Amino acid sequence: MSSNNSAWSRDEFEHRLREQGKAYHIHHPFNVMLNTGQASREQIRGWVANRFCYQVAIPIKDAAVMANCDDREFRREWIKRILDHDGFDDLNGQSDEGGIEAWIRLGLAVGLTREEITDLRHVIPGVRFAVDAYIEFARTRPWQESVCASLTELFAPAIHKQRLATWPEHYPWIDNDGLMYFRNRVTQARRDVEHGLGITLDYFTTRELQERALEILNFKLDVLWQMNDALAVRYGLPGQPPAALRPGNSSIEATTDVSLDNA
Repeated sequence: MSSNNSAWSRDEFEHRLREQGKAYHIHHPFNVMLNTGQASREQIRGWVANRFCYQVAIPIKDAAVMANCDDREFRREWIKRILDHDGFDDLNGQSDEGGIEAWIRLGLAVGLTREEITDLRHVIPGVRFAVDAYIEFARTRPWQESVCASLTELFAPAIHKQRLATWPEHYPWIDNDGLMYFRNRVTQARRDVEHGLGITLDYFTTRELQERALEILNFKLDVLWQMNDALAVRYGLPGQPPAALRPGNSSIEATTDVSLDNA
């Protein structure tokens, strides 16, 4: 913690939160590879299959946040996040399959089967560990801290827009309907971050709390970065083969993992 105990102004605090975007996984080499057209079909399928582990964890995380909160008005707003991902039927005459189903459609569009997506057979340990750490954080920390951790959504619209702009050009074999998740999240993330940012700015009002908020946001950024680190090791990067194919590799993965490339 800084020796200067004066709290940052609201604007300065928000600026410092947004400044953490330099560590967002949009800059990770694996994501750069995906969004610049350098990824193979197997790498794309591996990313989609592993990322599903994170997608199904989001409503579980959000339910944990709500369980830790005694503020009814907050819960009434936060529950929208669960509906966004799990979907809903016949709510005021409307229905929505939700983000999880949209992600499954992405998986189908890249050549995976519904079964191999939903049973998580392709999820590698590093991704599972990172996702579990995030769920555990939401279950055990004050709900205001979990709200702060969600502020990686500050940076999410940019990464979804990037995918929408580049994937149709680089990967024309992926059906456009499979990109619906990205289209939906551009607007949903903006709505969510407005709510989460307001709560964070209102709650973390001392210098000690504000610096704690930066630590929390960086923890979440690390979760997302670690997922990409694990994927880069497993599936490789341009000019760098997957770990399972490197000379001298004795990993069990090298002999037991089933290729995702059905092409």
